[in-house]
Amino acid sequence: MQHAVGSPLPPPHQPGHGPATGWSPAAHHPGAPPPGAAPQGAVPPGAMPPAPAFTGGPPPHTAHAPGPAPVPHAPAAPQPPQHGQPPQHAQHPPQAPPGPGPVHPAPDSTGHIQLPPGGPVVMPSPPPGTAQADTGATTLAVLLIGPAGAGKTSVAKYWAEHRRVPTAHISLDDVREWVRSGFADPQSGWNDHSEAQYRLARRTCGFAARNFLANGISCILDDAVFPDRPAVGLGGWKRHVGPGLLPVVLLPGLEVVLERNAERSGNRRLTDEEVARIHGRMAGWYGSGLPIVDNSHLDVPATARVLDDVLSRAIASPPQW
Repeated sequence: MQHAVGSPLPPPHQPGHGPATGWSPAAHHPGAPPPGAAPQGAVPPGAMPPAPAFTGGPPPHTAHAPGPAPVPHAPAAPQPPQHGQPPQHAQHPPQAPPGPGPVHPAPDSTGHIQLPPGGPVVMPSPPPGTAQADTGATTLAVLLIGPAGAGKTSVAKYWAEHRRVPTAHISLDDVREWVRSGFADPQSGWNDHSEAQYRLARRTCGFAARNFLANGISCILDDAVFPDRPAVGLGGWKRHVGPGLLPVVLLPGLEVVLERNAERSGNRRLTDEEVARIHGRMAGWYGSGLPIVDNSHLDVPATARVLDDVLSRAIASPPQW
């Protein structure tokens, strides 16, 4: 879904608005004298004027060196007041005018936009008088769960792109792979480093989702969350995002998952044995109370429509998890 956007570049500096830092424009101009300097051609006090250039005529008259500068007279001491006259107060030297105060930037000169801080996401409620919420016009936080090859990323991207309200897609694997040097690939063996990077990626995704949602942008996250690790998986997502997170499980058949995994490349492609083990563990979501979508025979747009129906029912009757 396309949204109206403005210019891809920040607006140019408008005439009549001073710079935000309070610097003088002359300070940046190579031909302009610095502030407080004498105009070009002026001679400082006490200095000899430059001799005129010789043009071939009679030699110029040589000026005598100036004599010593007169010594200023000290101020006279105050005289005692005579009878019947008010006392005379000592005259103080004139005070220098106060310097310029701090320069405050114009409101539109910095382009700064205040953003509300992200907080825990609460459960959305359907509009009054309706049985189900219109998910296409509601700000939501969705967690799409499923094994490798279930189509989580494809469905999440399509769902986010075709909503009527701004929506962001946050993929755990994308954030986890931000680590380049020292990336702990679980396919090389699960260890403390891969465990720490998974947890760090989940926490980073949760912070991002809360910030997006606090500023009116829905989020859909995708992750292969296992039901036999509630404290790290689903419980961790609930802590990072908030109690309003809506989890939905995509769980197609094993044959479909194996076929989709075979189309992958790079470190996203797993062995058939690993895919079968993950799929078997994901079957533990049955009976958990979470909504489960079997998209074995559904394409991506059809799965996104089913996801909308499931979310509408989840808002009206939130799952207990």
